[in-house]
Amino acid sequence: MSARAIITRRGLIGGLGLLALPRLARAQGFAGLSDSAEGFAPVTPGREFSFPADHGPHDDFRIEWWYVTANLSDASGKAYGLQWTLFRSAARPGPQGEGFDNQQLWMAHAAVTRADSHRSTEKFARGGVGQAGVDAKPFQAWIDDWQLRGTAATDNRALAPLDMTAAGPDFSYALHLEADRPVVLQGIGGYSRKSERGQASYYYSQPFYRARGRISFDGTPVEVSGQAWLDREWSSQPLASDQSGWDWFALHFFGGEKLMLYRMRQGNGDYISGTWITADGASHALGPGGIVMTPKDVVAIGERRLPVGWRVEIASLGIAIDTAPLNPKAWMGTRVPYWEGPISFKGSHTGVGYLELTGY
Repeated sequence: MSARAIITRRGLIGGLGLLALPRLARAQGFAGLSDSAEGFAPVTPGREFSFPADHGPHDDFRIEWWYVTANLSDASGKAYGLQWTLFRSAARPGPQGEGFDNQQLWMAHAAVTRADSHRSTEKFARGGVGQAGVDAKPFQAWIDDWQLRGTAATDNRALAPLDMTAAGPDFSYALHLEADRPVVLQGIGGYSRKSERGQASYYYSQPFYRARGRISFDGTPVEVSGQAWLDREWSSQPLASDQSGWDWFALHFFGGEKLMLYRMRQGNGDYISGTWITADGASHALGPGGIVMTPKDVVAIGERRLPVGWRVEIASLGIAIDTAPLNPKAWMGTRVPYWEGPISFKGSHTGVGYLELTGY
């Protein structure tokens, strides 16, 4: 079903405004992430995750996302990055409305990056009318013709294989994703703290996707392959009121290990956390005291100054690496703007990954 067949994007954005979509223009983004969570479901420690159910939506929580990034290369070794993201936000708590009275709002971003170009686009939809949504089994997440889709043969523990497609005015892509290890619970058993004051999310990842497919720039296709990473996260209040945004890393080490890190920026001292994932899929939570994240290289994009190069040190793991972006201008000039792009790193270890910078 095409977007044109349902509603124009301009009309939809106006409709979302009438539905009081919380603070779309805020640096904290799509859903008023630090607003009071009264009426929404709380995030508490000790949740027992269940698959495939938790691959699907959690309508009682304010915000969640299905988020895929991929580090790819073509036959000549030229590097590319790819992003596919679907966000769900509830405009109000309470019982789910029917049809156009449904309070679930959807936003999606797609992007492709190479050293000399960054392309991105977005879509908006609302719940209750079939334009966007997620089914847990067989797994499928969609907004109009953008798809992240499994089949009856998809392994619920690994959330694989999947096929992923999206297109913008000047790019498109289609990837096939496979994985032979189960998803990884982030934080403590999937409970991911975002501050010392109770802000948290439920969070798991599939960092072991092997990806292959095709990217097209301006109608010219190129075959690519590489690694991909899916993040699944949901919450009702993931940020504290004095947190302006985050700096987030998803890193693929060439030795097979994975590393997730984030820094929640706040006025009285940043909150830093992460997860070290061994090549066989075992995960180890990293406490704030053992991680040093130091901005090094800053790029100006308009009036914003963004730290796109970093020094990351984790003494307990013998990690001391420097990261560099494939394209320093990987700015997502979407309705909710942020920086998101592929990176590489070297030092004590080497590899590739993705960096996201919000709230700048």
